[in-house]
Amino acid sequence: MGAVDFTEPPETRMLAGLIGTGIRRSLTPVMQEAEARHHGIRLHYQLIDLHEPARAIAMLPQVLEAARAMGFAGLNVTYPCKQAVLPYLDELSPEAAAMGAVNTVVLRDGRLIGHNTDGSGWRWGFQRALPEAGLSRVVLLGAGGAGSAIAHAVLRMGAGELLIVDPDTSRAGKLAAALNTMYGARSQAVPDAEGALKGASGLIHATPTGMDKLPGMPLSARLLRPDLWVAEIVYFPLETELLRQARACGCQVVDGGTMAVGQAIGAFELLTGRQASPQRMEAHFRQLVAPDKIRAAHEPA
Repeated sequence: MGAVDFTEPPETRMLAGLIGTGIRRSLTPVMQEAEARHHGIRLHYQLIDLHEPARAIAMLPQVLEAARAMGFAGLNVTYPCKQAVLPYLDELSPEAAAMGAVNTVVLRDGRLIGHNTDGSGWRWGFQRALPEAGLSRVVLLGAGGAGSAIAHAVLRMGAGELLIVDPDTSRAGKLAAALNTMYGARSQAVPDAEGALKGASGLIHATPTGMDKLPGMPLSARLLRPDLWVAEIVYFPLETELLRQARACGCQVVDGGTMAVGQAIGAFELLTGRQASPQRMEAHFRQLVAPDKIRAAHEPA
């Protein structure tokens, strides 16, 4: 009997991961690994959950150096590291530099290159769900990493006016000023959602409120009205309280799954250099978040 060759071409094996806190239920690993298999890639995607926000930020330099040393193809980055990671990178893509936030780090020749697929991912999902949505006056709740990326995307789509609401009024003001420098005076930081929503065509929610670990509404349901579209970024659960109330009010809605898939498509292509199948990745995501799948994950073995 001849010798059996168990080796594989090096390019068919890849390491990647996700850095953040509270990410144990993330669907990113299974989505990325499944798509990789369709391309003949054996991808191991590791969750790097640093548990506490302060610890996550403090650990960033060590995690990035470990990934470099271990030959990772790259890393996805989520809360609370999207902005904190910037000083540790060797290079930023033009989009990431403009947004001041990174959600994908690609390792090439030992260099850490930051990208952002949040904005393009949000736009991909939003335009698929509501291609005719009005953009005359858009209200954005949240000026963090995701909110910043979406703000750039919606202005590039031609929004007439963008009103930014954030508990940190200084952060909202800085984002509005940066946007106005790039796109003209179309953005404004405002103190509360009630005033901003008067005459608005749409509402984008870009804060963690509504997640399983942070349930609730980011604003009063009485502010919703049937002529307002509502776009959500939270996808655990897929039907947040905000979306439930918006549907009941007659609003057109976009769930957070659309952005989750859109940004994952962009990240996969950056990390692997292969063109992802949007239809396949979206179908897989919807299967993963089906109610029976979620219930099964919470039942004892």
